[in-house]
Amino acid sequence: MDAFFTYLFWPNPPGETGYGSPKALALLILCGLLVAASFCIAAWRKRQTNPMTKKLSRSWSSAAMWFGCIGLFLVVCRVEHIQYLAMRFLWVVWLFSLLLYVGIQVKLYRTRHYEVISEEQADDPRDKYLPKKKRR
Repeated sequence: MDAFFTYLFWPNPPGETGYGSPKALALLILCGLLVAASFCIAAWRKRQTNPMTKKLSRSWSSAAMWFGCIGLFLVVCRVEHIQYLAMRFLWVVWLFSLLLYVGIQVKLYRTRHYEVISEEQADDPRDKYLPKKKRR
């Protein structure tokens, strides 16, 4: 168990040799996609007509931008061997907070999203012959 905590909290972990390393490259692409997705989400949100969808998706764009930028920062710190900022534990915190945010947003979307369905008034020709409420 002690080896596990040492693995997570080692201040300057060895390994990444540069930006061409497969792990670093994959994380750079993933975090870059999060930053790009933030702009796509903002454009998608502007085109929405349902006010409830707009309200629920209000924070998605900024959250994707923040998670992408923090991830890019952590990748650069890891590749450049910046002590204490290259710890693996920071990636665990980043991933846990991302999963928590996504889980909360999915739950909120499922419970609060609705659409207003307009009812069409049926024109019944018998209505004019049926008795009406008496007025006082």
